[in-house]
Parts: sequence; structure tokens; C-alpha cells
Amino acid sequence: MAGRIEDYALIGDMQTAALVCQDGSVDWLCLPRFDSHAVFAGLLGTEEHGFWRVGPAGPADAEPAPADRRRYQGDSLILESEWDTPRGTVRVIDFMPPRDGAPQLIRIVEGVSGRVRMRSALRMRFSYGRIVPWVHKVGERTVAVAGPDSVWLDTDAESHGEDLTTYSDFTVTPGERITLTLSWQPSHKEPPALPDPEGALEGTADFWREWVEHCTYHGPYREAVVRSLITLKALTYAPTGGIVAAPTTSLPEEIGGVRNWDYRYTWLRDAAITLSSMLRTGYREEARAWRDWLLRAVAGDPENLQIMYGIAGERELGEAELDWLPGYENSGPVRVGNGAANQLQLDVYGEVTEALHLAHMTGLSRNDYASLLQIKLINYLEKHWDQPDEGIWEVRGPRRHFVHSKVMAWVAVDRTIKLIESGDADGPLERWQELRDEIHRDVCEKGYDKERNTFTQSYGSRELDASLLLIPQMGFLPPDDKRVIGTIEAIQRELSTEDGFVLRYPTAGEEAGVDGLEGDEGAFLACSFWLADDLAMIGRVDEARTLFEKLLGLRNDLGLLAEEWDPRLQRQVGNFPQAFSHVPLIDTALRLTASGAYGG
Repeated sequence: MAGRIEDYALIGDMQTAALVCQDGSVDWLCLPRFDSHAVFAGLLGTEEHGFWRVGPAGPADAEPAPADRRRYQGDSLILESEWDTPRGTVRVIDFMPPRDGAPQLIRIVEGVSGRVRMRSALRMRFSYGRIVPWVHKVGERTVAVAGPDSVWLDTDAESHGEDLTTYSDFTVTPGERITLTLSWQPSHKEPPALPDPEGALEGTADFWREWVEHCTYHGPYREAVVRSLITLKALTYAPTGGIVAAPTTSLPEEIGGVRNWDYRYTWLRDAAITLSSMLRTGYREEARAWRDWLLRAVAGDPENLQIMYGIAGERELGEAELDWLPGYENSGPVRVGNGAANQLQLDVYGEVTEALHLAHMTGLSRNDYASLLQIKLINYLEKHWDQPDEGIWEVRGPRRHFVHSKVMAWVAVDRTIKLIESGDADGPLERWQELRDEIHRDVCEKGYDKERNTFTQSYGSRELDASLLLIPQMGFLPPDDKRVIGTIEAIQRELSTEDGFVLRYPTAGEEAGVDGLEGDEGAFLACSFWLADDLAMIGRVDEARTLFEKLLGLRNDLGLLAEEWDPRLQRQVGNFPQAFSHVPLIDTALRLTASGAYGG
């Protein structure tokens, strides 16, 4: 049985990622890319769908024991888990070296004290747990083959097959290290090179140490910020610069519910805000790589901008259901692909333009095609900004005139006007200044409820939406505007949980079904960080700090956040770890630090 979502650690090589449970079981791994078929899919089913557990050996009928302690080695993605047993203490070191050849998952078992009997249980199931591979020996190596894929096990320990599972049993004493390495290779090619686990460990530690040294943030929340930055780096597909929203699919927004989506793609919105956070903390190379990815992805067709693409810029992301997987804690269906790729979400134009603007303002080397793209995006918006759309939350109900979408259209026009005024692009300046004013008037007239002194989710609606918290952050209105303060206070009253966390929008009530889906969801963590940010902007800094530090307390023991928090079950829900949660964590930490709004 899979652990709780927050029981998992993330390891990765900037091309794919694995989730390691507290009991030493790798229950999720797609090879060779984030969006490839899973080799271990036990996270979304049972052990029959694939896992790899390394931990102290116990009675056959006993539940595997969780580690007594675990941590990352310093500021890295190298995981250390330790078990205290009656016979001694053992440590397992898990990591994936930044790739130079075949992708590898390396596990090093180290004796700390006494003599500890260990067991590795490896059950590979290709194609998301559906296919049992042909497992056999090639010399001293074990290989699993199915169709185009092969996965190779290299280990110091003796291994044997039993019940379609590969076992390795061994004992470690103080200072002794036993290594186990999985390497993926196309099945038609020669076997991958023999691994060098100790050399790979040293190289991985060096990589992360050198990368973290570029961080320019040295404030009071540095630990949380650096862990979030490392997580965002881990979600970046190094060959192209694309950034996945999360490394998982179908972790539910409500346990037992149907709001289960595949997040292993590059949302322009998520990637753009990730870029912004990295630029603010010193990571210009990642920003340059993402901008290049963007230009390739939309090349030749900017008027038909998709809200998301594959990590190499693929456009076809057809959605399907895997009916052989029961889902995480029976939360079905399990989906791969994402049908929202073809939605109209006008806010994306604003997020992309804002990211390009920030890159320009922070001195990223000029790219003429990026400026041309920005102009083309506004040419499109000029004709389409007043259309209804599916909005930031990708509703699967009818299109509406979402206020946030209109605000972000205003942002796109505003930032492009600034680009033209700087002399780095040409465009109809006076006409677009009039367009900017027109959009602003439209939002303030049709998206604002004078009676309640709040902006609303969409034109003609009385419902609220947490995306309205971005109005002051985007500069649409100043923080001290009474309409901004009224909106913040209305969201606190009507969309906050008892703990003070924020829901995205009502999923029941007068307009139940606005998103076209059954069921409910948890508090959306990004929205809760937005509220803390807004509170700091309007001078309520103590309240902002209290909320922010409460949000930090929701992170798991390794500093990781999923998409949402279930206030009823008091646990994380949604895909994990989630870029859209870690980015606003960084942004709010930066704002609180700048305002001096922190304790200690």
C-alpha cells in the first residue's frame, strides 16, 4: 500500500524523478523522461504495479518499518534514510546523478552500527504496472526487458528471482557499503556502461553544492527558499529547459475523488512564474533555457498559443484513462495526458509576457525573436481579450468572462507597452495604451461588486476566486485601493478554512459546478501564499508572517509541498511535489524579508 503523499521524498536527475517512501520503497518512477511510462507505479495502485524497496529485513508477514530519520545531504537531492533496529543502525543513500548517459537510480546501503540484515525487493512493471517484463541474467547483471525498454540491475549483493520479483539479501556491518543501481537503456541497444556508484555520489554532491552557491537570497527563510529552488530545478527537463508542473499524475485533490490530473507537462503559466522566482534569486541560466524552450514551442504559431506543451515542446497531449490502475487510495480514474491543453486561457498571455518582461528588466541578454513574440501575442489579444475562456483553473464547465483572465490580458498589454517605450520593440504605442485603458475600465465596471466592495470570479457572478489576490501583485491596482482591500477581506471571509488557508473558489453553493466536476478539493496552497503576500502588501505584516509560517509548517519533513492541503484530513493532497506551491513560497519569503516582517 502506498504511503501518505507527504511520506515521500523526491530524487531526480533533471530528466525524470522518483518518489521514495519513508519505508524505503520507490513507488513512482518514469523512465527515461518525466512523461514516459512508469516502471514503478505502486503509488497509483498496489505493489503488483511495481516498486523497489530497500530496508531492514523483517518477518514476511510484517509491514515494512518506516525509517527512524531521513534528510537530504545538505542542500542537495541526495536522500539519507536511517533505521534503528534491535541489531544495529543502517543508512540507505538514494539519489539520481545528473545524467551523462543512461538514467540511473542508485541506492547505497551503509552499515552504521551492529550487524543489520537487509533486503532489496525489486518488482518492475512496465507501462504503468501493466506489463511484466522478461527478467534474466546477462553475466553478473540482471536485466528486465519489455518492448522498447530495458532496465539493468547492478549490485554487489547476490540476487535471485521469486514470485516475479528480484530479491537481494545481505548483511551490513559498520562502515560497510553495498550498492544497487538501476539503469535504463533502449532494449535494442548495447547494455549501459557499468555504474560507478561512489563516483556518481561525489559528482552529484558537487553538482548541487555548486548550483546552490548561485542563490542570491540570504534572508531568514533561506532553508525553505533553497529547498524550494532545488525542487524547481529538479522539475526542469535539462535537455530543453521545459519545466514540469509536478513529476506525478493523478494524485487526487480529494481522497476518493475524481479530480485527478496528469501534471508531467509544461504549463506556460507554471513555468513562467517559476522563471520569475529563479530570476529573483539569481538563476539566470535557467531563465535563458526556459525562454529558448518557449520560443521553440510556440515557433510559427503564436496566435494559437497552447496553455501547456510537452517537455520538449510537443503539442499533442491527448488524455486517456488507465483502467487497470485503481488510483491512489482508490481515487480513480488514473489519467495520462491532459485534455486541458486545448483550452482557451487568456491569462497565459499575461504570465508569459510578464516573465519575458522580468527577464528583460533583469538584464537577460536580448533576444529579438522574444520581443517579436511578445508583439504577436498582443496582436492576438487585441482581437480576443473580450472573449470568455476557461480561466486559470481550467474549468471543464462553460466558458466565462473570468476577471483574472482579463486582468492578465491587461498585464500583457501593459508590459508590452513598457517594452516599446524602452525602445526594444516597435508597435502601435498609442493604440495599445488605449487598449490597456479599455481593459482596465471593463474589469472595474463588470468584474467589481460595489455592494460587497469586492471583485468577483467572473462578470455577473457573485462568487469569489482566490486568483483575484493577484490584482495588486500584478500592479493592476495599488495595494491601498479600497477595492483591493475589500477583495482581500472578502476572500478571507468566504474562501478561507478554519485554519486560515484559502480555497480556489466555491465548489458548492449558488454556482456549484462552475468547474464542471463532481466532488470537492482541499485548500490550494498557492492561493494561501498569495494571501500572505497581499497581507504584507497592505501593511498587515504580522498577520502575513503568521500565515506564511503556518504554511511552512505544512511542508513534509523534507520541506516538500503537494498542490493542496486537506483541512479535514490534515494531510497533503494533489500532485507532488508541486511547482505551483513552491514558487509562491519563494515569492512570499522575498516580500516578507524585504519588509522586515519576520520573527527572531
